[in-house]
Amino acid sequence: MKTSVRVWPILLSVVSLIVFALTLPAVAQTQTAATLAGAITDPRGASIAGAQISVEQIPSASEPVRTASGSDGHFSLTLAPGRYRVTISRDSFAQVVQEITMAPGETREWNVRMTLEPLSSKVVVTAQTLPLDAESSPAPVTILTRQDIERRIATSLPDLLATQPGFSMGRTGPEGGQTSLFLDGGNSNYTKVLVDGAPVNQPGGLIDFSNFTLDNIEKIEVVHGAESALYGSDAMAGVIQIFTHRGTTRIPELTAFGEGGNFATGRGGAELSGLLGRFDYSAAASDIETSGQGPNDAFRNRTVSGNFGWRFTDTARASLALRDNVSAAGTPGPTVLDPVNTTNSIGLHNFSGNAHAEFTTGTHWHHQLNAIESYFRELNINPGFPTFYQYNRSSFAAQSTYLIHGLGVTAGYEYEVENGFISYVGLHVRRNNQAGFLDARWQPIARLTLSAGTRAEDNANFGTRVAPRAGIAYALRMAQGAFGDTRLHASYGQGIVEPRFDQSFGTDPCFPGNPSLSPEQSRTIHAGAEQKLASDRVRLTADYFDNRFHNIISFQEDTPSAACLATHGTFAGSFFNTNLARARGANLAGEARITHWLSASANYTYDSTRTLSAPNTFDPNYIPGSRLLRRPVNSGNIVLNVAFRRMNWNLSGYFTGRRDDYPVHGLTVNPGYARLDLAASYNVSHGVSFYGRIANLADKKYQDVLGFPALGREFRVGVKYTTHQE
Repeated sequence: MKTSVRVWPILLSVVSLIVFALTLPAVAQTQTAATLAGAITDPRGASIAGAQISVEQIPSASEPVRTASGSDGHFSLTLAPGRYRVTISRDSFAQVVQEITMAPGETREWNVRMTLEPLSSKVVVTAQTLPLDAESSPAPVTILTRQDIERRIATSLPDLLATQPGFSMGRTGPEGGQTSLFLDGGNSNYTKVLVDGAPVNQPGGLIDFSNFTLDNIEKIEVVHGAESALYGSDAMAGVIQIFTHRGTTRIPELTAFGEGGNFATGRGGAELSGLLGRFDYSAAASDIETSGQGPNDAFRNRTVSGNFGWRFTDTARASLALRDNVSAAGTPGPTVLDPVNTTNSIGLHNFSGNAHAEFTTGTHWHHQLNAIESYFRELNINPGFPTFYQYNRSSFAAQSTYLIHGLGVTAGYEYEVENGFISYVGLHVRRNNQAGFLDARWQPIARLTLSAGTRAEDNANFGTRVAPRAGIAYALRMAQGAFGDTRLHASYGQGIVEPRFDQSFGTDPCFPGNPSLSPEQSRTIHAGAEQKLASDRVRLTADYFDNRFHNIISFQEDTPSAACLATHGTFAGSFFNTNLARARGANLAGEARITHWLSASANYTYDSTRTLSAPNTFDPNYIPGSRLLRRPVNSGNIVLNVAFRRMNWNLSGYFTGRRDDYPVHGLTVNPGYARLDLAASYNVSHGVSFYGRIANLADKKYQDVLGFPALGREFRVGVKYTTHQE
C-alpha cells in the first residue's frame, strides 16, 4: 500500500520554527529593555526644543545613543540594562551631565530643567538678577568673548574696550600710564567694574585700568545705563563685568605662551584648567615687562588668577574666583610739552575675590550668596609730594528669586564695609553701607520682556537714597530669510556714586573734607532697535541715549584759613555738590559674516556732552556750556577678520575726533587721530601656534591725554602651546 505524505503542513511548521528562532532574541530584548524619557525645560519652565541628548555606556562599548528633544521638549530612549553617562546640551544653556543605572524593564522619567550658561556669548548675566538671553535684554549690552580677545591678540582691557560702542579712553602715555574709561558721556568714576561679581572700584568709583590684563578672561559684558537699582553706588552710566575662564575638559588643558617685541618687551604666562568629577578649576599666571619708548617709561605687570568650583548637584554649585595684579611704572609726565621727569613712579596692587554659592529649593526658588573682598593700593613716588592710598571693600550679599510661568521676582540684601587710608588725609577712615533691593522680570509671551526694580541704599555718609529702574524688550518681527528678526528695547534708570574718602573725610586745613556731601546722581534713558538680515548673517543695532548727571561734586577756591596759612599753605578750597551736566548721543553697530572665512564689524558713537550749570566751580572740566573733558563727539571702529584654513588675520581701525582736555601750557584741545592694528596667527599642528601683532601700524603720533605721547608702532611675536584635545 502506498503511503501518502502531506508536504505543506511540514513546510509550514519548519518556516514557523525558523521565524520563532529569529524573533526570539528581539522579543527577549523587548522584555528586558529599559526606557528613559522626560521633558527638558528652561528656568522659567518653558519647553526647550532641539536639545541634544547623548547616552554613552560605562565603560564605553559602542557609539553613544543620540536623540533630540521635540517641539514640546520631550524625549524618549530605549536602552539595554546597564550604566550610562547622559549628556544634554543646547546652545546658550549649561551642559547637563548625569550618570544613571538602568535596570531590566525599568521605565524612568527624568525631567531636566536646564540653566542658561553664564559664559555663553548669547547670554547676559550683568543686566538682570539671573542670566537672560541677550536678545531679550531691555538695556543695551555689548558682549566680548575669548574668541574676540584671541583674534585681536589683545592683552590690555582698556585697549579692547576703547574700540567698543560708547567708550572713550584717557591714558597718560603708553603702557603703565594712568588709564580711565568713559562710557556714554559719563565721568570715569561712573561705571561700576566687577570681576566675577566682585566690585573693584575704589570708594567713590575711581578705577585705574592701566594694569588690567586679559589673561584667563573668558567673557566681558558691558551694560549701558544706570544700574544702581541692582549694584548700588558707582553704577551711574553702566556696568562692566569680567568673567574668568572655567575648566570644562575632563583631560586637563594647559596653555603656555611666550612673546617678545620692540621697546625691549617680553611677556609670558601659562593657564591650566580642567574638570575633575564635580570639581572644575582654572588657574593662570602671566608677566609682562617693557622699557617703553623713552626715559623713565618702563612698565612691569604680574597677574595671577584662579576660578575653582564644586558642583554638589545639578542645581547647587559653589565657586571661588580670585584675581591679583601687581604693577610698577615710571611716570615721565606730559613730555610732549614738558621735560621728562626721571624720578617719579607709581606702584599698584589690585586684588579681588568672590566666594559664590547658588542653589535651588523646590521647583520655583533660586538662591545666591556672595562673600566678596577687594583690595587696592597705590604708591606714588614723588620726591616733592609722595602719596600712598590703600582701600578695601568687604561685603556679603544674598538674594532669592521666585520663578513661575515666565515671572521672576528677586529680593536681595547687601552689607558692605569700606576701609581706607590716604597719606595726605593722615588717618584711617571707614564707611559701613547696607542696601535692600527688589527686582522683577516678566515674560508674558516669548516676544516680550518687562523688567522693573528698585534699591534702597543706606550709606554711612549721605543716608538713604532710592534708585529705581525699568525696561522693556519686544520682538516686533520674528522671521528668517533676507529680512529677519526685528527687536526693540528701552530702559530707564537712576544711579548714584558715593563721595571719595578725601572729599568726605579730608583733614588738610587747606583742603578739608565735607561730611555733608550728597551722592552724585544720574538719570539715564536708552532706546534702540536690532535688525537681522540675510538669514542672520548680518546684524545691525542702533541705540539712543540721553543721560543727565547732577549733584556733581566739584571743587571751589576759598580764602586760606589761619590754620592753612600756619602750614605755609597759600591756596585753599573745598568740595561741594552743585554741577549739572548731560550727555546725548547714539551708538550704532553692525556685524556681518560675508563668507565662511571673512567677517566684518563696525561701530560709531556720537556723544554730545555739555555742562549745564556749575556755579563757583574751580574745575575746568565744568565750565557752563563746555563739553565734558576727554569725551570726543565722534568716534568709531571697524574690524575685518579672515579665518582661512590654519591662519587668522585681524585688521582693526579706530578713529576719534578732537577732545577738550585740561589746560596744558595754554592748550585745551586734543586733536583727533586714526589708528590701525594688525594681528595674525597660524596654527601649526598638535596645539602649537605662532602669532604676531602690530599696534599703531602707521606709527601715528597722537595723545590720548593732552601732553602725554601714546606708544608708537609696537610689534610683538610669540608662540603658544595648548595641549591637544582629541
